Amino acid sequence: GEVLLQMLERRLDNIVFRLGFAPSRSAARQLVRHRHFAVNGRTVDIPSFQVRAGDEIQVREKSRDLLVIKSSLDARKGQGVPDWVDLNTDKLSGRVLNIPTRASIGVPINEQLIVELYSK
Repeated sequence: GEVLLQMLERRLDNIVFRLGFAPSRSAARQLVRHRHFAVNGRTVDIPSFQVRAGDEIQVREKSRDLLVIKSSLDARKGQGVPDWVDLNTDKLSGRVLNIPTRASIGVPINEQLIVELYSK
């Protein structure tokens, strides 16, 4: 169950949302599909891309002036980011520091019920 949550948290669209570059997960998914983000300098347009520890996610140069990204960052000022990612607002980039643990995810869900459902 914990591995399932880790895989979901490490999706590129989720990390874009967690870093504050998008107002919602669905908006983050659309921004990734429209090629507005790069991982380690390479453009990625797959929302389910699994980001690893040490990877850097940055807003592409052409996309830095998008209103949705700027307004989302402004709206989430002061809220902070999870402890397993690091945000650099000056460079519009973030880095995954380590794999998230169950304690750092903070989603009120019983993942064991999901595992039991799919194991039938």
